[in-house]
Amino acid sequence: MASNDREKVLAAHDVSRETSRLLDIYVEQLKRWQTVKNLVGPATLSEVWTRHIADALQLLALAPDSKRWLDLGSGAGIPGLILAIAGRDREMFHVKLLESNARKCAFLTETARLTGAPVTVLNARIEEVITEQAGTEVVCARALAPLPQLLDWTEPLLKTGAVGLFPKGRDASTELTEAQRKWTLTYDSIPSRTDSQARILRVTALSRVDS
Repeated sequence: MASNDREKVLAAHDVSRETSRLLDIYVEQLKRWQTVKNLVGPATLSEVWTRHIADALQLLALAPDSKRWLDLGSGAGIPGLILAIAGRDREMFHVKLLESNARKCAFLTETARLTGAPVTVLNARIEEVITEQAGTEVVCARALAPLPQLLDWTEPLLKTGAVGLFPKGRDASTELTEAQRKWTLTYDSIPSRTDSQARILRVTALSRVDS
């Protein structure tokens, strides 16, 4: 079943043979490190291609011309490291992986080395370095925090031209309602290709509601 999942995901996203090989290395590393560091929910590991890799790959098509990405709370590299592996042949494509946990940073660094993924691993807290990320074109975060918190963190980037890509589950509309108490947003709510109840919120403009 896992093999079938792999083939379906690779075909759906038109992944090259070399990128497929590098994604296999990522999956091998994830399984190896999972035994000593809980990188993903154990129940999702058997569905890594459909639950994690496909979920990440779909983001590339939502910002096809963007080259400078920032992944917040990168953890197991979902979506940031997967995006870097898949986008590595694009000219000047680069992903910064921001993660405060040093052991997770070790996983990201080693897996990036093995795959040749164009990344920079930043071992820091978001609020400490977010204002230093000028030039970011896309900022993304998966399963990190509710939308209001994500907007608080990413305000310096979203107000200066960056696009936010935030995968959300069934609570997306609730999080939007909460966020709109503080923020005026220009956004798209895009159906996820991996979960019929999930959405990807693409935020293209942001300003604070007048108090």
